[in-house]
Amino acid sequence: MSDTLNLPDRSTIKTQAKRLRQSLVAEGNFVSHSEALELVSKQYGFRDWNTMSAALDKPGKTRLQVGHRVTGRYLGHAFTGTLLGLQNLAGDRRQVDLHLDEPIDVVKSSWFSSFRQRITGTLEKTGETYARTSDGEPVLALDC
Repeated sequence: MSDTLNLPDRSTIKTQAKRLRQSLVAEGNFVSHSEALELVSKQYGFRDWNTMSAALDKPGKTRLQVGHRVTGRYLGHAFTGTLLGLQNLAGDRRQVDLHLDEPIDVVKSSWFSSFRQRITGTLEKTGETYARTSDGEPVLALDC
């Protein structure tokens, strides 16, 4: 999934902040450890250390945020789009609302078409829907 990160563990992040702080101090730029944590958090795309720390407390979840660009497959068709809505559900499931860059024809008939550009799905922690098509593929899957 574009714009998402596989985050290292908390210990690795703190070690990175410690090394950054040491490098900056060696150059004459004093920063505290908490400021270094803030800087490292921003490098990973988080607003601040508290936000990143909360994400680190939720292992196994891909970090999704409204507005992110995403790629994946819907009914067997590759797509790119924008995450418009995100709701955390029980059991590490998430409901996503997507706006696809290009509409997808959800009908396999040669007699008619039905294009869909806005889709909603409930993703398991794997990034796929529990629901499957008749050939066993997930209805919706985001690339992680």
